[in-house]
Amino acid sequence: MSKLKIKRGDNVIVTTGKKGLKGSTGEVIEVIKKEGKDPRVVIAGLNIVKKHVKPSASNPQGGIVEREASIHISNVALVGKDGKAIKVGYKTEGDKKVRINKKTGETL
Repeated sequence: MSKLKIKRGDNVIVTTGKKGLKGSTGEVIEVIKKEGKDPRVVIAGLNIVKKHVKPSASNPQGGIVEREASIHISNVALVGKDGKAIKVGYKTEGDKKVRINKKTGETL
């Protein structure tokens, strides 16, 4: 599996997808990568879906719960300081590998 350029805690913008979702920005809560499946990300406050849950010990009432659904990682891009989508590259500083903004060259 290849290395992903988006990590948990990054601010991202949705570049493609549903009408209300495209152009939205948010922070990555979780990066999901499973063997044999495409990588996905969960973004705080975006792609809200309603999920029907059965009553359990932790949730005795059950009912309908709203939560964030995942988005394919190719549909999001990192946000630069100017609020626009950026491309990510890598550079070695000493013995450490760091992510950089390809256009400006500054580290992320």
